[in-house]
Amino acid sequence: MMLPYDYTWMFGVTMVVAFADAYGIGANDVANSFATSVASGSLTLAQACIVACFTEFLGAFLLGANTADTIKGGILSVSRFADTPELLMLAMTCAICGSAAWVLFATSRGWPVSTTHSIVGAVLGVGIAAFGGNSINWGWKGVGQIICSWFLSPVMAGIISAIIYSITKYGILRQKDSVKWALRIIPAYFFFTTAIEAFYLIYKGAPGTSAAKMSVGVIVGIAFGIGGVFALFAIFFFCPWLKRRVVDREELKWYHIFVIPFVSYRAPKEIPAETRETISSSSSGKEYPTDIKDAEGGVVQTNETADLEPKKVSLKDKILNVLLRGIRKDVRNLENENVKSVHAAAEIYDSDVEYMFSFLQVITACMASFAHGSNDVSNAVGPLSSVFEIWKTAQVDLTNKVPVPLWILAYGGVAIDIGLATFGYKIIRVLGNNITLFTPTRGFSAELGAALTVLTCTKLGLPVSTTHCITGATAAVGLCNGKLSAVNWKMLAWCFSSWILTLPVAGTIAGLMFSFAAYAPALVK
Repeated sequence: MMLPYDYTWMFGVTMVVAFADAYGIGANDVANSFATSVASGSLTLAQACIVACFTEFLGAFLLGANTADTIKGGILSVSRFADTPELLMLAMTCAICGSAAWVLFATSRGWPVSTTHSIVGAVLGVGIAAFGGNSINWGWKGVGQIICSWFLSPVMAGIISAIIYSITKYGILRQKDSVKWALRIIPAYFFFTTAIEAFYLIYKGAPGTSAAKMSVGVIVGIAFGIGGVFALFAIFFFCPWLKRRVVDREELKWYHIFVIPFVSYRAPKEIPAETRETISSSSSGKEYPTDIKDAEGGVVQTNETADLEPKKVSLKDKILNVLLRGIRKDVRNLENENVKSVHAAAEIYDSDVEYMFSFLQVITACMASFAHGSNDVSNAVGPLSSVFEIWKTAQVDLTNKVPVPLWILAYGGVAIDIGLATFGYKIIRVLGNNITLFTPTRGFSAELGAALTVLTCTKLGLPVSTTHCITGATAAVGLCNGKLSAVNWKMLAWCFSSWILTLPVAGTIAGLMFSFAAYAPALVK
């Protein structure tokens, strides 16, 4: 019979593999929130990583769940482990190993996979190994929902994103004076975007708090109020700042937005190329030979000056190159010969209008990341919390709920942020310009469409995956160019294949590990 604090070695192993699993979740899952923002040039990879560190942590600590499912997805009853809590510890350890192995491998290949489905698949494998196939819930409430989400999530997100982008395309981008139309309509975009995101955060992002007990009507009222505040901000601050900076070409900084009514006239200037990442020039092959300063204040030489003299690399630079390798990668992929034909098929619109949507896109990405932190960070460390609770109490909670201590949330949050900063470029590159060419209007439409899909389907009780949603939204926005060649179908096929492989591969790894540990010959003293 197990006693409290038995099998300490198993808890220690789980701590290590849980960090690896959370690292993979950061590299694969969190990258979804910022892929389109980085791909369109609205944020640099370094900026996205910094923002994510705050939004993920704030989401987890301010609105995060204080409990997590012991066995996620309801595919296996926790009561089967009631008399053998040590076996549940072993099962969760093996499940985390299986999930981490698959997520890290998929990330290394650039495959966006559902990390939730990965841990569910791993638990499925452990359940079959422990109790046989009949112990698994194969129906709609279990595995059936997961299979359905492979098709439902991308299709629903694609339809909604296509509608949002089409409204933007024909209502603003194709208008004769698109800049003027953008300045008129952007406040409405602010209202609907922030209202939708606020509703999502309040409705789904605060389990276990008073917000969870609010009626839908109250939540809608609060969301509309928040949307109204942002719309007024856009009317009186953001749009006047945009007009003066983009139309009048005044010398204004970003922080002037908040005091723009009191800022005197500034001399006109051209918006620097690095501010708007050459949205239109990317399709024409135009290059800027400007030297750009790196984060350390040195000069990064461009293709026209790099070969003129050898560059000595100091030990400090070598160390920084290793530590910052993940955020110095070229993830925009604009010069990739393999996708140039895909990018060439995309319609290019006024770069001034595209620039105006950068702020909206960043807001959407931040809120998506905040929502991810509030909902999914605790789920990422759920198995670790389960092992910790069993190790401490030697009992199985038959409610299938386990408390998540703040230190475990912080532990998982650190691993997630490190994963995004060091390995997230793989998924950002794929979900960005490797599937279709992204600009701020396209990225904004895809992100908002994916978030709205998750919200709607959750309310209707339909299974969805954020990874599948953003992938489907990306493809749909690409198809809005009116050409099949505007989408990289080969990459989409790899993505879909990885979704199907997630359950069996993660399950096989976890099941084999559990079988090896549980059924191996034991030394009896």
